[in-house]
This record gives sequence, structure tokens and C-alpha cells, in this order.
Amino acid sequence: MKRILITGATDGIGFETAKILVSRGHHVLIHGRSEAKLQRVAQSLKSLSSDASIESYLADLSNITEVESLANAVAAKGNQLDALINNAGVLSTSDPMTSDGLDVRFAVNTIAPYLLTKRLLSRMDSSGRVINVSSAAQKPVDMAAFRGERQLDDLEAYSQSKLALTMWSRGLADKLGADGPAIIAVNPGSLLSSKMVHQAFGVPGKDITIGANILVHAALDDEFADASGQYFNNDAGEFGPPHADALDAEKNAAIIDHLESILATA
Repeated sequence: MKRILITGATDGIGFETAKILVSRGHHVLIHGRSEAKLQRVAQSLKSLSSDASIESYLADLSNITEVESLANAVAAKGNQLDALINNAGVLSTSDPMTSDGLDVRFAVNTIAPYLLTKRLLSRMDSSGRVINVSSAAQKPVDMAAFRGERQLDDLEAYSQSKLALTMWSRGLADKLGADGPAIIAVNPGSLLSSKMVHQAFGVPGKDITIGANILVHAALDDEFADASGQYFNNDAGEFGPPHADALDAEKNAAIIDHLESILATA
């Protein structure tokens, strides 16, 4: 049995992934930002297995202080964490800037996963895995926008935040080497039937279990055990190259340096 934390687990791909893992007997830690939804999802998951072991964690991932609290709460359990699936994401929002003056897409899609990963490394060993849910939508990062100094439209901000996520995944994997858990960026599939896709594009989308299944594979299967730093493109069904910027060690280091500066001043 593995102990696995999934962010954004109260709907969409995160919820479907949690259902598969619980039905297989794994200990699943679910995160959400609504207490009511967390309770409903926990009850739904428990109904899938008489042996279901569920922990629930409440946090707004656009708030760095709440991300820190989430990491501390998980770490305080004192148990090993076998996998962290950084799934929570934002594309469109009526309020694009956080109280910290950051674009909410960068805050939730890039910064929160980095902070959670760094804080939970002490609970993971070299056999562990960090699965970062990326996207086929990847565009070069405007560092001024990353710093909150320039506003972008929804899709541009989302695409840049997902490339930044993919870049730090590779950069941190290189830093940790064989001593750390495998850190793998995964595009779970384009235009899957999630709330995000429905709201942003107004299309029904493809079967969402396509995305959930690949996240389960990435977290558990041997195929991904030695894939740290790699990018899996589920549209193609194989490992492949991300955007060229994520193959540039200096650019990846610059993203990580900026992330560390944000955490240092939070």
C-alpha cells in the first residue's frame, strides 16, 4: 500500500485519480479548498472500499501561507510519503491576482507545487515520486509576469505557468539526482472533460479517465521509476521533449532561483 497526496482532488482528474488509487487499496491524502466538497469526496471515496484510508487537507493554494500550512500538516503525521501528485491547477479566473501580488496561475500551477515538493522531500526517499501535472500548452516564461509585474490573458498565463512547472521539475530533478524522489512532469492529455476545460473552452472534452490512468501509472508503475527529470506526453503516449526552454539548464536554474526568492520573502 502506498501513501499518496493528490492536490485538487475534489473534482476533475484529481478526483478520478483518487478513486482509482482508493479502489486499489492505497492510502490517499486528498486536498481541496472547500471543506464541504472535501467531506463529500471523502465519503464517496470511502464507499469504494471497506478498507479505504483517506486523509483530508484544506488549503487555498494561491495563498503561500496556506500552502506552508498544508505541507506542515502532512509532514507532521510523521509518515513516509510515497508519491505527491501536484494536480491542482487554474486557467481562467475572475480575480487573476493574489493578495501577494502574483498571477494566480503562477501561484497555483507553479509556485505551490514547488513549495509543497520542497517541504515534503524530508518525508520522501529515493523510491518516491513527485508527479507534476503539466500541459501540452507551454509558452516561454515572461519573468515580469512571473513576478506579478505584468498581467497576461488567461491562456497565456496558464501556458507560461505550465512551462515553468515543467522547467523546475527538470531542474530540481537534476539537483537531487539519485538521492531524491523521481520528479516527473506529465501532460495527462489535452482537452479532457474537466471543469477547467468546460469553462475555458466550452467543449465537452475527452474521457477524463485518460488523464487519471496516466497519473496512476506515473505514480506507481516501474516504467516511471527511472524517469526523473523527464516529460511524459500522454497525447503521444510516450516520453518526449517538452518545450525547448525546459531543456536549457540555465533557464531552469533561473526559474528555481526565482521560486526560492519568493519563498524566502513569503
